[in-house]
Amino acid sequence: MTTYVIDASVAAKWILPASGETLTRESIELLKRYTAGELRFMVPDSFWAELANILWKAVRRDRLGVASAESALQAVRDRGFPTISSHALLVEAFAIATAFDRTVYDAVYVALAVNSKSQLVTADQRLANALAAHLPVKWLGSL
Repeated sequence: MTTYVIDASVAAKWILPASGETLTRESIELLKRYTAGELRFMVPDSFWAELANILWKAVRRDRLGVASAESALQAVRDRGFPTISSHALLVEAFAIATAFDRTVYDAVYVALAVNSKSQLVTADQRLANALAAHLPVKWLGSL
């Protein structure tokens, strides 16, 4: 069975209002495949803070109500994605970040994909474009 590391940009598309969002259909299709048991997801522990921060911003910008954001965050948490400590990934993430001029935040996801012999799926096209030729990174729009 295929396992993907997903970043918060993918999960946010399950929650945020579709208007103004790109790749919503693709992200929901990926979630449906996960729900059907066709693939597995895993995330670094930083995923949770990043996802909560995206929802916080959506609330601040009146894109989402507080209760909806809280409910959605809990629904994603309830999915029980295996969560790996970023502490164990920091050395490799730092090396990736410095080699490819990316943030350590993004590189933690990439390091998890490398260590787990899986692929990172991201809605961040710039990240995918910068790394896909060298590391296991796939843009959500190309799935």
